[in-house]
Amino acid sequence: MSDIENNIHREITPLRNNDCFLIFDRKRQVFNFPIHFHPEFELNYIYNAKGGRRIVGDHMGVIGQKELVLTGPNLYHGWENYKNSGKEEFHEITIQFPADVFGDSLLNRNLLQTLKTLFQNANRGILFSTKTIAQVEKKIHKLSRTNGFDSFLQFQSLLYDLAISRDQTFLTNRSFQHQNDFYNSERIEKVYTFLKENHHRKIKIEEVADLVAMSVISLSRLTKQRTGKSFMEFLIEVRLGSATRSLIETNDSISQICFDCGFNNISNFNRIFKKYQNCTPSEFRSSFNGVKNVF
Repeated sequence: MSDIENNIHREITPLRNNDCFLIFDRKRQVFNFPIHFHPEFELNYIYNAKGGRRIVGDHMGVIGQKELVLTGPNLYHGWENYKNSGKEEFHEITIQFPADVFGDSLLNRNLLQTLKTLFQNANRGILFSTKTIAQVEKKIHKLSRTNGFDSFLQFQSLLYDLAISRDQTFLTNRSFQHQNDFYNSERIEKVYTFLKENHHRKIKIEEVADLVAMSVISLSRLTKQRTGKSFMEFLIEVRLGSATRSLIETNDSISQICFDCGFNNISNFNRIFKKYQNCTPSEFRSSFNGVKNVF
């Protein structure tokens, strides 16, 4: 049985086909949401769980006093808190909504381009800043107490505020996700697809430059412009995304994963993995295996 079957659950949400969104406002003594996924978007506002652990895709981080995260469809996510004494209540407001709540024809309208970008970026998980939380948390609390069409208007307003907010942090390695999030460059999309399909072997930049009919210098410039990374850094990100997914979803040995993902030796794999993930592959896998199953 694979690790994903042991530790990551497909949640069946209570959303029905005719629902625009559902909101859950809960206060509790115990705060623990093991890693799970579902086809709906999910916005999580969490208060008073400071010091716990946030897991989104292949990202692991520490929860602040206030937390606001948007996750896209089928992106792994979970929250845990081990430090609360049980004397203070956690407050969690969760908003779930279907991926097609607005529809492509509506999202392609000029006025909704910011929402379209928000939903695209949510495929990597978005952590919003404390400043953004301060700006929208009253709206989140009010939304949990509103019904009918007014609630849908407030829901749209909340999403717009999040869409235009600054200092958004994308949590998941781009290549960890199944979705392709390059929407503005056919060439870089072609490069990305090629790297995902061939990352297990040695790849020379000249080979990729020929693929998109560009010089090496032009390809290097394009990669930097579109990804913020050099070509080699971009290739490493693709390989690490594949490696983290294998560490979570399979029982393959770390050595096998290393070579299957295109790294040439274990030492190099461990060094690069720790640089980007702040832990070794073994520690990363152990963290996911340690998630409690309470579903």
